[in-house]
Amino acid sequence: MKIARVETLRADAGWRLFSFLKVTTDDGLTGWSEYNESFGSTGLSSVIEGLTPLIIGRDPRRFEEVTAWLHVMTRQSRGGLNQQAIAAIENALLDIAARARGIPVYALFGGPIRERIPVYWSHFGSYRVRNSKYMGTPPCLDWAEVARHAAEVKAMGFRGLKTNILIPGPDGKLFQYSPGFGRHAGWPELNWDNKTLSLLQQHLGTIRDAVGPDFNIHLDTNFHFRTEGFQRVARAVEPFNLTWLEIDIHDAPALASIKRMAPCPIASAETLHGRREFRPYLEHYAMDVGIIDVIWNGLAESLKIAALCDVYEVNCAPHNFYGNLCSMISAHFSATIPNFRVMEIDIDSVSWRDEFTPPPAIEKGELVLPTGPGWGVEVNEAAIRARPPQ
Repeated sequence: MKIARVETLRADAGWRLFSFLKVTTDDGLTGWSEYNESFGSTGLSSVIEGLTPLIIGRDPRRFEEVTAWLHVMTRQSRGGLNQQAIAAIENALLDIAARARGIPVYALFGGPIRERIPVYWSHFGSYRVRNSKYMGTPPCLDWAEVARHAAEVKAMGFRGLKTNILIPGPDGKLFQYSPGFGRHAGWPELNWDNKTLSLLQQHLGTIRDAVGPDFNIHLDTNFHFRTEGFQRVARAVEPFNLTWLEIDIHDAPALASIKRMAPCPIASAETLHGRREFRPYLEHYAMDVGIIDVIWNGLAESLKIAALCDVYEVNCAPHNFYGNLCSMISAHFSATIPNFRVMEIDIDSVSWRDEFTPPPAIEKGELVLPTGPGWGVEVNEAAIRARPPQ
């Protein structure tokens, strides 16, 4: 069996793209993966296409050999887009390798440890503040709507949610505080201020009052502060008993200094590539939960990262805010590792997301692991092609 064709496909997903990789063998077997190029990864499809000649004619079932070869050929520019391209290829080859044997991908790695995977509702309120017009959901513009939505999430059987910093703007309507992504004033300084922290406390208090003391609340602060600001945030959120405070910062000792003083667990690392980038965070004991992006790293590499985290008594959670196929790939990761914490999943999305791949089955806040070959879902190529990028 040899790799014969590699094709990238992109589809409109409202405020972003859903991107897919299709790899076909010389005997007609097809493997799929999903990747993301709408959030800091511009040009990723072109990188994948640039690497394609290096894998044509190779055996897709020998995915370790193929990815090792790609790492050798990109060694002088490792990480970044090259790593994300290799990950997309790796995940598509895993789909082929499993389908060729008639087994799920997780069976290639010893089978599942768990068949029901606890998930939390991600981007609670955030998409409804920014993108409700694409989703057909009520806009989340005030604290009353935050409370109503939080109660709705709990009533649907979820046991946890993750929110961002949602605070009122000059017009009184909520917006997502995101200076780290340049969406409004505050970059590149990333300074904290008492008013923002006070409003954040009001946001978290509104959620906690709506869901009660036992519900899991995660707060993602991304790159929106520097070390000093993250320390102030950690003190501000203490009354709300967070499951974790999520921080992105590209300095392991700085994150470790935050973790030592924080009154809640610290989660991080979703933007890291490969074991080499994770190692200093583990050596500095900088995080309680390691967040691994299986789409950026590839499932095989992500399992190796999780094994490294296990040595340091750190549990892992997948970074997963993409489409349904990405959720399936992250589910195989979550099913396989022993040191699993909880799985992220986006429920809010464009209404046509489920046309591309079927939605995961979620019962009582748990994703039910599929048992079919490969990733366990079939991709609707015609639906993807019918919605070209806008």
